[in-house]
Amino acid sequence: MSATQPVTTALLTDHYELTMLQAALQSGTAHRRCVFELFGRRLPDGRRYGVVAGIGRALDAVAAFRFGDAELTDLRARSVVDDTTLDWLADYRFSGNIWGYAEGEAYFPGSPLMVVESSFAEGVLLETVLLSILNHDSAIASAASRMTAAADGRPCIEMGSRRTQEWSAVAAARAAYIAGFVATSNLEAGRRWGVPTTGTAAHAFTLLHDTEEEAFAAQVAALGTGTTLLVDTYDVTKAVETAIKVAGPGLGAVRLDSGDLLVQAREVRAQLDSLGATGTKIVVTSDLDEFAIAALAAGPVDSYGVGTSLVTGSGAPTVGLVYKLVAHEGADGSMLSVAKASKDKKSVGGRKYAMRRRSASGVAQAEVLGIGEPPVNDGDDRDLLVPLIAAGERVYDATLQDARERHEASRAELPPTALQMSRGEPCIPTIYEGQ
Repeated sequence: MSATQPVTTALLTDHYELTMLQAALQSGTAHRRCVFELFGRRLPDGRRYGVVAGIGRALDAVAAFRFGDAELTDLRARSVVDDTTLDWLADYRFSGNIWGYAEGEAYFPGSPLMVVESSFAEGVLLETVLLSILNHDSAIASAASRMTAAADGRPCIEMGSRRTQEWSAVAAARAAYIAGFVATSNLEAGRRWGVPTTGTAAHAFTLLHDTEEEAFAAQVAALGTGTTLLVDTYDVTKAVETAIKVAGPGLGAVRLDSGDLLVQAREVRAQLDSLGATGTKIVVTSDLDEFAIAALAAGPVDSYGVGTSLVTGSGAPTVGLVYKLVAHEGADGSMLSVAKASKDKKSVGGRKYAMRRRSASGVAQAEVLGIGEPPVNDGDDRDLLVPLIAAGERVYDATLQDARERHEASRAELPPTALQMSRGEPCIPTIYEGQ
């Protein structure tokens, strides 16, 4: 079977979503009006804020959630659900409303990243695919945001494709770009999402040639003097000297991929300057994370290439988002709040309305969640939920550039504690109003 992404997303779900549907159809409750919310009970341990990513991909997934002949035949052959349920699935089209946080927005414990208003049948089927996308992409974006904050304006490049599943790599490049990374090494992310791509050569290219000088000359001849030469295959000092000999003082950059990067960066900067290559930049790679990037801030590093840590969420490969029923239509037609009361997994019932409470100077002070009605805005605050899908039709059309700008603005309004690398509590509290 091909490893490419499917045309339909209908089977990117859990078995019990369909068995719940079958039971609800039989009991007569499947068409009750419901409200589902997608949120996190907490942030990953020690994190001070999270970043929403995957909204655009999730909406694409809802549009592609269709049960065609092949899917229905498969479900029938495996006796997953009965024929009545299969007949209902054959006509499935989401016709409800979805509200959510704009892509790139910061979020906190309890933040309703998505609010799904629909029948039980229509809404319950989307649980797994929405969680799958938002848990992954938000984990990557949250890690990426910490990295770009630590980089403090120095460019970060995503280069983790070989450290994760092939399609996860494409999604990771997109999520990292939202959180401020400037480019990716992944060509499919460039084609599919328009993320700028970049890359030059690996150690194999140097090892292919009889001498390092021949390798550098071949690369410069093919890619120009503005290229980046990898200088740690053998001896860094000799390689830098050879690089400038071959390319001249106008060489674009050198890359360091091993050793004590801070010490080496200082030594290489001094050597480049002594050779007249004052404009040649220094790119560092090699298992970087936000802490390593912060430590390198004291050195003459111009940009960072980040791989493994980024695409695995820098220790938090999922952000623990859940999808819960918070209200449903009662027998009399009124909407009833419902909530889990189980130990350690309690939820807050009722449809939420989210607002970022801010000071008069625009600094975030709290995540305020109104239950059943919007919280009161004193004029300095910012409403967070935007319409994503209305009556089954997608209305959210923000671009990746919009998401990048939203992230930059959202992070900028957080208090200074948000950008501390040390472990801590969320930088603003979550307050429920109307309980």
